[in-house]
Amino acid sequence: MKIYTKTGDEGTTGLFGGDRVSKDNARIEAYGTVDELNSNIGYLRTKVKDADIDAYLSLMQVSLFTVGSQLATPHHKKLSVKPICDADINEVESQIDKLESMIDPLQTFILPGGHESSAFCQIVRTVCRRAERRVVSLSQETEVAYELLHYLNRLSDYFFVLSRVLNKQNGREDIPWIPS
Repeated sequence: MKIYTKTGDEGTTGLFGGDRVSKDNARIEAYGTVDELNSNIGYLRTKVKDADIDAYLSLMQVSLFTVGSQLATPHHKKLSVKPICDADINEVESQIDKLESMIDPLQTFILPGGHESSAFCQIVRTVCRRAERRVVSLSQETEVAYELLHYLNRLSDYFFVLSRVLNKQNGREDIPWIPS
């Protein structure tokens, strides 16, 4: 199978189920940003030394492919994968709780930075927030499963807490925000 199909040369792309839409369609923006998030997580994994965290990030990448599949499938079409559900959201919360037990409670706002892995984790967090905003935009046009928004919202929280853990694991302090 060739990687190029030439079917998108005129600025359209196909959705699961056969519909074609413009490449700047809100649905494409949503799952494209989820794809960008997934790619950034792949890079973050090259910076993480903790095997348990890396294993969870790997599972998260698989789940984000599911999110992308859900977003690429119009609501009236049959989804070919098990959708993101409350159990997936609960697992993210469980992972956040586990990470939070490894760090001191947050006392102030913090700036992105510290160790390279922590700083990049903050970039991943902001890409996740953008993906969430793109899914919200899509939800203004068509029905979107609430679990997708909840899942992305929890993931951004996960990356915030993970950034703090990565600073601690690498002997760096969080950088407090001190207003001028």
